[in-house]
Amino acid sequence: MRQKLKGVWKLLFGRTTIFAVLILAQAVLLFGGFAIIDKNILIINQIVGIVAVIILLYLLNTNMNSSFKLMWIILIFATPLIGVPFYIFTKLQPGTRFITKRISDIIQEQDRYLVPEENVTRELMTEGAKEYGIFKYIYEEGHYPTYDNCGVKYFPLGEDKFREMIYQLEKAEKFIFLEYFIVERGEMWNTVLEILKRKSREGVEVRFMYDGTCMMSLLPRKYPKIIESYGIKCKVFSPMKPFLTTHQNNRDHRKILVIDGHTAFTGGINLADEYINKKERFGHWKDTAIMVKGEAVDSFTLMFLQMWNIDNPKGEFYGKYVRQMKNYPMDDNVRQGGYIAPYGDSPLDNEEVGKKVYLDILNRADDYVHIMTPYLILDEEMVNALVFSAQRGIDVKIILPHIPDKKYAYYLARTYYEQLISGGVKIYEYTPGFVHAKVFTSDDEKAVVGTINLDFRSLFLHFECGTYIWKNAVIGEIEHDFNETLKLCNRISLKDCRNYNPISKICGMALRLVAPLM
Repeated sequence: MRQKLKGVWKLLFGRTTIFAVLILAQAVLLFGGFAIIDKNILIINQIVGIVAVIILLYLLNTNMNSSFKLMWIILIFATPLIGVPFYIFTKLQPGTRFITKRISDIIQEQDRYLVPEENVTRELMTEGAKEYGIFKYIYEEGHYPTYDNCGVKYFPLGEDKFREMIYQLEKAEKFIFLEYFIVERGEMWNTVLEILKRKSREGVEVRFMYDGTCMMSLLPRKYPKIIESYGIKCKVFSPMKPFLTTHQNNRDHRKILVIDGHTAFTGGINLADEYINKKERFGHWKDTAIMVKGEAVDSFTLMFLQMWNIDNPKGEFYGKYVRQMKNYPMDDNVRQGGYIAPYGDSPLDNEEVGKKVYLDILNRADDYVHIMTPYLILDEEMVNALVFSAQRGIDVKIILPHIPDKKYAYYLARTYYEQLISGGVKIYEYTPGFVHAKVFTSDDEKAVVGTINLDFRSLFLHFECGTYIWKNAVIGEIEHDFNETLKLCNRISLKDCRNYNPISKICGMALRLVAPLM
């Protein structure tokens, strides 16, 4: 009984509840004023109507994703007294404009450290003129070059990555940078933290950054001060505050670990026990990651420093952390050869790097495209690309969770199944539990491993990162893992789609209205 009362108390008076109540109160103050203005309601309606027409004309002619346009048009048409002020409010956010300008400045500062090697460019143009195009795009629009002679190791489970991560952290001599979306105290994070504390005492520079959503329930609000007491530099990206702002919608979803400028990790795995199956939440947790060795680590180093310095107008000397070695140490267990291009994706630069890399793989595949993703919330362009690839004979397979972490996302994902399956795409659900991997493989020669889901938040709203790999032997290991995972999956048929619970189907269809926010 006491435990139940404690749970109710925590629900009613916890940080998340208080935060939500304060946000709701501001929303009521922002929009509720219209409901109590009776005397001038006709004039207000006329003014709002005129402004609504102007906004709609602007939306129809602006360079915005069609799904976002449709959402705004429906909101403004259905409830103009709410939709119009809300749209104006989102466009007049000074915080978002400041971050956009700051990131642009940092990228310009970092560009001189991320210049493609001329010999790599020549080799790419010789070995694959068609492939050169995507590497050229990642550099010119994403500001990240392509590297050769680097090593890559793939981890098919969080437990595998964790073991290697501990081994590599123990060898750190100069600096350690960590940037994670989710951090929760437990066996995984406590083990890492003990190493970081010891390394800091040994004189290694340690920087730790996590996303502000962790402040809601996972970590204490004063946790950065606790971390700094150990001699570790700590920052929270965009701390959650009980104020209505749009820049709080753009989260840092990256997972990056950089060690001494020669070793980097990325993938779907955060710093919490469910990611290494030490805590069961949604059945068996299937996740993946890679370790990169060599010059390509420079890109991860500068990705980290980009986010770290958003609130630091003075910046810092980036050359201290990149291009420090001529001969990068290579472990025996990494796969060398081919080309890799680590890249970041920002929601504030009007360039959808993560989405376009995925589209390029789908549009240029000759044999197959195999995908693992935890969510499936797609715009029309991505749906068409998946279906068209299947229609032209490409084997398109997608592995999704059978046990979801978010019911609403699961119901929404299933609304796409019938259209995709009818178009020839093969959909599978991982029956042992939850898939959190973000992986594309194609034609035994290219792959992407990173943090980018097939949903609106990853493709349009979050800060993300990925690694494009071409002609490296690790691709065979990634594809092997996909096929082994497939053995544990159930293929979804059209009959399955039509037999889903009617209520869940209706909920999913209703959620399509706000899909661009999910």
